[in-house]
Amino acid sequence: MAQQELIVIETICTHYEIEVSFVDALSNLGLIEIRTIEQTRFIPEEKVADLEKMIRIHQDLQVNPEGIDVIFNLLRKVDSLQNELADTKSRLRRYKLENQ
Repeated sequence: MAQQELIVIETICTHYEIEVSFVDALSNLGLIEIRTIEQTRFIPEEKVADLEKMIRIHQDLQVNPEGIDVIFNLLRKVDSLQNELADTKSRLRRYKLENQ
């Protein structure tokens, strides 16, 4: 298994000028994965982009963590529906080609 890069939560909070409690709230809602190694808490590097989106939503739009949870759930549903629509269009094209 490849080693995963981890970033210390306090480093992220300092860089983005956010409170650790904000990251904790996101974690409690299941939006951010926090790993603890030897009493130091980390976020996987590949999850930082999602955290950055959440920070922008929070800071720019003044949305609380619960609101961010709702937004991300809606975005996942939109993505799922777009994938379903693309699949349906693809099947329809195949059907049209087979029946020409």
